Amino acid sequence: MDGSTDGQLFAPEKYHVRDERHAWHAVLQTQDRVADRVTDFAGSLKFVYLHSAWFAIWIVLNIGLIGAGLKFDPFPFGLLTMIVSLEAIFLSTFVMVSQNRQSRRADLRSQLDFETNLRAEIWAIHIGAVLGIDHDHVEGIVRQAIAASAETETEGTGANPEG
Repeated sequence: MDGSTDGQLFAPEKYHVRDERHAWHAVLQTQDRVADRVTDFAGSLKFVYLHSAWFAIWIVLNIGLIGAGLKFDPFPFGLLTMIVSLEAIFLSTFVMVSQNRQSRRADLRSQLDFETNLRAEIWAIHIGAVLGIDHDHVEGIVRQAIAASAETETEGTGANPEG
């Protein structure tokens, strides 16, 4: 196959690179999905609006604006404080679970990037050898480019690369 007939340069079964999304979804658990949904909602403006309305209604009821008979949590609103504190504990736990999961996903992505880079370097070395390209010469040029890039970065930040 040369890509002119079917639009693919290589047959899909020739690809050896793992897809990060498929690898990640394979390890996701139900609790991870729930934690993501909770933190997605807690980080939205809907959450802020819902809580603003809830607090306003709670306070209006408990300061007696609608009727003294509806008061169930008098000022300083101890029950509301306890409920909000418990909610904060649970939400912070969900956030930490989601952050840990995101960290694991970043680790997986990093590993897949490493595998892809290693595969590409090995192929490049083999192709270069077949073409008669001096590997040591190319590696020297690469090291010079990396050093020049590092110098440019340190100049831009004002940092001293020597320590």
